[in-house]
Amino acid sequence: MEKRDYYDVLGVSRDANEEDIKKAYRKLAMKHHPDRNPGDREAEERFKEAAEAYEVLRDQEKRDIYDRYGHDGLAGTGFRGFTGFDDIFSSFGDLFEEFFGFGSRTGRRTRAKKGNSLRYDLEMTLEDAFSGKEQEISFKKWVSCESCHGSGMKPGTEPKACTTCGGRGQIFRSQGFFQISTTCPACGGEGRIVVDPCKECSGRGKIRMDRKINLKIPPGVDTGSQLRLQGEGEAGENGGPPGDLFVVIQVKDHDFFKRDGEHLLCEIPVSFVQAALGNTLTIPVLGDEGGGELHIPAGTQPGDILTLPGLGMPSLQKHKRGDLFVRVSVKIPKKLSSRQKELLEEYARSEGIKESKETKKFWQKISRSQ
Repeated sequence: MEKRDYYDVLGVSRDANEEDIKKAYRKLAMKHHPDRNPGDREAEERFKEAAEAYEVLRDQEKRDIYDRYGHDGLAGTGFRGFTGFDDIFSSFGDLFEEFFGFGSRTGRRTRAKKGNSLRYDLEMTLEDAFSGKEQEISFKKWVSCESCHGSGMKPGTEPKACTTCGGRGQIFRSQGFFQISTTCPACGGEGRIVVDPCKECSGRGKIRMDRKINLKIPPGVDTGSQLRLQGEGEAGENGGPPGDLFVVIQVKDHDFFKRDGEHLLCEIPVSFVQAALGNTLTIPVLGDEGGGELHIPAGTQPGDILTLPGLGMPSLQKHKRGDLFVRVSVKIPKKLSSRQKELLEEYARSEGIKESKETKKFWQKISRSQ
């Protein structure tokens, strides 16, 4: 993707002074801040783009190189922009404190902190895991208060330096030759006190809200699969980005199929005649209402496993399907009609199946031992 002109990004002229550049960046940072646009990829890119433009144009040396040689000139100096939100907030921490109402002149600098990530457990059927689906999920999360932009203060007001610690955020006391510092209990180490809290969020800087998302679940997910929704977690602290939402999949057991990764296993009962003579059966197959054809070779034994290639589950990585393994269960009838019995006796005679002398001796030996 080709980079845009930094002056165009910020919307300033090429002779803009430092204050104009700062004002322009503040406006864009407020508009595209991740807390105000959770999950919006375009806003995230605009936020990063504006930060990179400001980083260059606020630095006179970088600006001079850019004015003369453009983006290629900066690349020659090793400048690569920002790798992510944490990098931006770390570089512009003091500036964001100023933007969002946290003055650092009297207190210690408060670092931006990414919001907590959330987990959502989603149960689904094997059929849905096979085909994939769209599903709306609902959950609650803390979002940045739009009224105070997460500062916790009434709009138009400023925090006051904590009188307990003098704005340092730490309380110092002497113990012998040592000086021990502890976090100020009055301000929690912030060095400032919110005198006029925001009425919308009661000074928390966050509001608990319901959130609904239309989730697209790809075919082939399995129990333990996780879908990460960037920026859909809880709001960050002190201008930090929101956390992420992790949707954890739980696939319910199926009455017919057993799953092993991308492969499926089922058991099909056949008669001993079908196993002996061979047969072709239509069996259930996921994703095919008509079913699939299973050829049973003549002489199939109980417990034999037959393979239907490519009729298992979709693979998330390989863009193909696994196999379906069919275990054959041979059923022996408990009751026979007279005609069936007659035919089997005829078959036994044709095979020469009768009680041999060795068999008689074996049973006699067993009887004597009891």
